[in-house]
Amino acid sequence: MAGLLSLGARAMFANQAALQTIGQNIANANTPGYSRQSVVLTTSPGQYTGAGFFGKGVDVQTVVRAHNDYLTKEAASSKSTATADATRAEQLSRLEKLFPPGNDGLGFAASQFLNAMVDVTSRPSDPSARQVALGRANELAVRFSNAGQQLADLQAGVVSDLKANVTVVNQLAQQIANINDQISKTKGSGHTPNDLLDQRELLISQLGEHIAVTTLTADDDTVGVFIGGGQRLVLGTQASKLQVENDPYDPQRAVVSLTEGSITRQLDESVLTGGSMTALLQFQNKDLQDGKNLLGQLAAAMGTRVNNQNALGLDLANPPGAGGKIFNVASPRVLPASTNLRVPGGGFANGVAATIVDATQLQASSYKLTSSTAGSYSLTRLSDGLARTVADGDTVDGFRINFTPAPPAAGESYLIEPVGAAAVEMKRVLDDPAGIAAASPVTAATSVNNKGTLTVDSIYAVNGNFNAANAPLTVDFTGPDPAVTGNVLYTITLANGTVLNGSWGPAQPIGNQPAAGIDLGFELRTNGVPRAGDRISVDPTVYTSTNNGNAKAFLNIQAEGFVGRQLLASGAITPGATINDAYAAAMSEVGARVQSANYLSGVSTQVASEAEASRSGQAGVNLDEEASRLMQYQQGYQAAAKVLQTAQSLFDELMRIASR
Repeated sequence: MAGLLSLGARAMFANQAALQTIGQNIANANTPGYSRQSVVLTTSPGQYTGAGFFGKGVDVQTVVRAHNDYLTKEAASSKSTATADATRAEQLSRLEKLFPPGNDGLGFAASQFLNAMVDVTSRPSDPSARQVALGRANELAVRFSNAGQQLADLQAGVVSDLKANVTVVNQLAQQIANINDQISKTKGSGHTPNDLLDQRELLISQLGEHIAVTTLTADDDTVGVFIGGGQRLVLGTQASKLQVENDPYDPQRAVVSLTEGSITRQLDESVLTGGSMTALLQFQNKDLQDGKNLLGQLAAAMGTRVNNQNALGLDLANPPGAGGKIFNVASPRVLPASTNLRVPGGGFANGVAATIVDATQLQASSYKLTSSTAGSYSLTRLSDGLARTVADGDTVDGFRINFTPAPPAAGESYLIEPVGAAAVEMKRVLDDPAGIAAASPVTAATSVNNKGTLTVDSIYAVNGNFNAANAPLTVDFTGPDPAVTGNVLYTITLANGTVLNGSWGPAQPIGNQPAAGIDLGFELRTNGVPRAGDRISVDPTVYTSTNNGNAKAFLNIQAEGFVGRQLLASGAITPGATINDAYAAAMSEVGARVQSANYLSGVSTQVASEAEASRSGQAGVNLDEEASRLMQYQQGYQAAAKVLQTAQSLFDELMRIASR
């Protein structure tokens, strides 16, 4: 009788345990990170009797969870990658808004300013036409500075997001360490703490959304969590901390460091492979920096080109003078590393200065100057990694490097940004409409005795080689050029008696032919065809209010390729891009990155979804399956209860018989 009661009781307990576990599964069917649990039942060892072995029922061995270590790690890793791609795509979409097309773009504003000079050309003495041109110049400068400020705001947002991410990562790391402590204390019990294991895996998955991690299980069932190519974040029950620090070169930018005890190490973004923090660092150091340099290159090239042309003309002052600056062009930024040598007062012992020499050759890049040994300096263009050896006074990509107050010492480094501040610091600095130098410093006229159809179209200074002392001068056409069919030979006689010989062809300017040895710094353009004996006289401009020569030169800027020229090793200079083409190229560059980032984000999100579906398919709760198991164990429980009821009836009958 006792055996039957024991069998029934064991069966009821086993089925009750199974029902309780199923209820737990149903209750947590929608709980993130929960793994389906099940009771492991085993047959109790049989009891030997003379009639054979009789079973003693069922035992509950343990409660296990459905788990696949590979699928769990794959789901966490793919989610980390998807989060990184989504974060970068989001940040790039914000950057793209700073390069709008159409009427809102910088290219359109530049065209509007240059087109406004058409009215100045038509009415060089009209204050209203000049004021409109200054208004367009101000609009162009404001668009550049606004875009530069928005880039600074994006940078501040990145730093803020990094700090928020670091706070969350530190909290998750500490929670993982705490759960490691609880799990290690269960070692030796013979049973797994399923809920604690689920919590730890969920925390590791959440941690991976911020920074990619790898894990390693120890003998005491604790898990070590590592980041950045093997640096420990959690080891056993101890958690290290991340912190956001200022970039060693630029305090506006941030770096992430790992602190272990008294040691702090900066994390290299190149070894961080996933999570939102990795994407933020890559966006800050690559995409955002490139965007700033692209805008800065346009601002520096445009501002310098306009200022130079205005300086070549004459304004409406009394007496007339060379035109002043229309735009402010920021000087290159040189940022020394915080680890460079310092003097007792706190300043840097050595230094580097950079000066723009030729804005047309400025590249959309930052540069890093390093000194491995005393007297040896390497300059690396960060946009493409091109490295070259430089010395004090060398000119590279349109800017000159000088070592002051003393050359850098061995081990020192500097970040040079030739155009980094050009956009945000661009503004119109000319407020007086009379300051627009619309007049050319020289005026050309044909002789009344000319026999050809030659007329003067325009004359204006084009570079710093122009010397007013060369005027008055004459251009005399002497006859056909026997060496070039259709050309006419001519001589230029300067005020000091110097004679220069040249060959004129249709649409060819006179006065600016360096290849022919004529580099007087001005261009004289003509219409018609000269005949032998024809003459053009070039004299200093007397009436600046009616002269529009330099204003015509402004009109040519729009079609001139003055952005991004490169000096080749052979000494040749590559053609630059026009301001509109350069802006279109910048838009295309950012747009291509946005498109690529969106594509990668879509792919990685799909991969992460499929990985999670695979993990959930094995570890997740299926309510239909649980309902079926619920009915199964309910019937088992009822059957076990029937066994107890039968045993009770037999016992009662036995007692009744014994009492007679």
